Parts: sequence; structure tokens; C-alpha cells
Amino acid sequence: MDGIEQLRTAYLERIANAQSADALELVRVAALGKKGEISLKMRELGRMTPEERQTAGPALNALKDEIDAALKARRAALEDAALEARLAGEWLDVTLPARPRPRGTVHPVSQVMDELTAIFADMGFSVAEGPQIESDWHNFDALNIPPEHPARQEHDTFFMHRAAGDNRPPHVLRTHTSPVQIRAMQAQGAPLRVIAPGRVYRMDMDQTHTPMFHQVEGLAVGRDISMANLKWTLEEFCRAFFEVEAVELRFRASHFPFTEPSAEVDIRCSWEGGQLRIGEGDDWMEILGSGMVHPRVLEAGGIDPEAWQGFAFGMGIDRIAMLKYGIPDLRAFFESDLRWLRHYGFAALDTPDLAGGLSR
Repeated sequence: MDGIEQLRTAYLERIANAQSADALELVRVAALGKKGEISLKMRELGRMTPEERQTAGPALNALKDEIDAALKARRAALEDAALEARLAGEWLDVTLPARPRPRGTVHPVSQVMDELTAIFADMGFSVAEGPQIESDWHNFDALNIPPEHPARQEHDTFFMHRAAGDNRPPHVLRTHTSPVQIRAMQAQGAPLRVIAPGRVYRMDMDQTHTPMFHQVEGLAVGRDISMANLKWTLEEFCRAFFEVEAVELRFRASHFPFTEPSAEVDIRCSWEGGQLRIGEGDDWMEILGSGMVHPRVLEAGGIDPEAWQGFAFGMGIDRIAMLKYGIPDLRAFFESDLRWLRHYGFAALDTPDLAGGLSR
């Protein structure tokens, strides 16, 4: 058959000159595709005499096999060259120092909760917890909050939805952690010393208020507990928390339904140069509310007010975190901004303790 040698020479040259997989595929289609030149030659065998087929058949098959083998060899060579080029481009010096991994940080609220726990544990207080969805009785009635109190209105409190005709007492998102005091008294009786940190909810929103924030309540019940014990406890807490040698507190008469007498507590401070300094200066700043536990609250907790008395206090965890660490806007606590958390957050292993320091 004429032209076999010319086809062989032409396609082997085209295969050798192919510089990419796509170019090589075009050569394969031109030679061995359904309408390729070698395929068309194979179809001509049917029109030949037996004698001609005996000569042309083996020659065409040999050509087809040779071209196919050359295609495969060239494809493998192109793949090897591509791999070599990629490896050269992705070369890595394993002697270089490793890149630092991103480090997680502890949220300031979590850090301050740990600081509070460490301080009050040193004074003999344990941590008590309770549900965030509370009964109306635990959140209001047991704490001597009357039905007409503004806190029991829908403009101040989140009430849980009730179906029409449901006459059961309502439930609320707790407005303070004081209900934990009732549950702790019911469960443990007297004497008792607990703090109750946790989330609370109120319908408020501005630079210093959010609908969800954090509080810590403190409760101590004993036979001879007085306001003097309350004052000492709060002074020791402020000294340890703000990490200063001396603090001065001022108690102002106030009213809370669950304490009698009640007092707002201010701390002496200075704002000179726009920087807060605790324990010095001529300014006063309110930091918490406190008082002696009302006899009705003790009764609701199952404790005889004729034999026992106690003090209680409550403060905003977010607020004291802002004061201690210079955080200007309360809303930033809940915006999930990683840049903010990297700036104000704490290393995961910086566990606060009184001996090693709270805010290392």
C-alpha cells in the first residue's frame, strides 16, 4: 500500500513536536480518530484482493501500533515535564521556621467571671447556678417584687409566649441572677455563702445597656451577719479585683424590694487625664447595689428570718470589665468582632488566681 512510510514519518514528527496535551490530542484524532488518515487506510482493506490484504494489513496494523505507542510515550513525557515544573514552582525550604498558628483568646466576660470566682472562693463563697428561663414566682414574687413594680411590665421584661387560654403562671427570661439565691437557699438551707454569675435579659439597648448582659449576685446567710460584714466583703473584693492596695467605698441609702436596708455602693476614683484610677482622687462612681436580705426573701427560700439573717449584693460583670480593662462600648462585647477579641481577649492559659495575679 502506497503512502504508509510517508504517514509514519509525518505523524511521528508531529508527535515529537507536540508541546501540550491538547496539541497531542489533535495529532491523535488526525491519525487514529474515526476520520483519521490511518483509520481511513484501514477501511480500504475491504476493497483489496486477498493477496493485497496479506501485505497491506500487517503494515497498517504495525503503523497504528507504532503511532499509538508514540502518542502514549509523548503524553507521559509531557506529564513528567509538567510535574517537574510544578514541583520547581512549589519548592519549599523545610529549614524555614514554621508559621505561627492562630491563637484562640478568652472573652473578657469569661475572664472576669473567672476572676470573680477566684476572689470570692478565697472568701468562702461557692458558685451557684440556675435556669435562664425562670418562673414568674422565682424571678419576682419570691424576691418580694410587688405585682405593680415596673420591672414586671412588658416594656422592661421578656415574657415567654403562652397559648390562648393558658392560665398557668408565666415564665420570663430572668431579669437578674437573684432567682438563683432563692434556689440556693431552698436547696442548701443556712448557713450559706454563694455567688451566682450568669446571663440576664432586659429590654434595653444603648452604649451602656444591651438586651442581654451578665450579672453576679452574692449572698451570705448566717446567724450574726451584718452590714459590717457586707462592707468588708465588698472592700476586699474591690481591692483584689482592681488590684490596688486601698479602696474607699461609700454606701448611699436606696431601695430594692429584696433587701432592707438597701444601699447603692460607690467607689472613690479619679478620672484625671481621662484615665480611671481606683482608690484615689475626689470622684465617686457607682458600681453595685447591696443590702441586708429582706425577711420575706428568706422565708421564700425556706429559711427562718427569726433565726437567720444575711446580706446580698449584685453588680454587672460587663460593666466592671469595662472599668477595669478600659473597654468603651458595652455593645462591642456581643458583636463577634475577632479584631476586638484579639485586642481585649486573654490567652487561654492565663487562669486568674490571687497568688499569681488576676489579669496576667
